Amino acid sequence: MNQQCVKFVVEGRVQGVGFRYHTAYFGLKVGATGYAKNLYDGNVEVVVCGNEEQIDKMHQYLRKGPPSARVDQLSKEEVSFKHYRGFDIL
Repeated sequence: MNQQCVKFVVEGRVQGVGFRYHTAYFGLKVGATGYAKNLYDGNVEVVVCGNEEQIDKMHQYLRKGPPSARVDQLSKEEVSFKHYRGFDIL
C-alpha cells in the first residue's frame, strides 16, 4: 500500500466545538496518522497520512466534521510523507 500525506485546511465554525478531538478519534478509527491543529486565523489544519482509502475517508469526514461544527470550506494539498505515531491534537 502506497503511503502518502495530505494537508487539509478546514474553514468555518471549527474552533471551540471539539473539532480536533473528533478528527483525531476518527483518524485513529480509520487507521490514519497525523495531527489536527488550530490556526491563528480560526481555521483548523489537519495532516493525514495513510493509504488512499484512509485519506479518502478522512476527506469525506472533514467535509462535514462533527455535529457541533460547521464546515464552510475545505482545501486539500499533498505534502511530503512523514511518519507519525498516532493522531495528535496540537
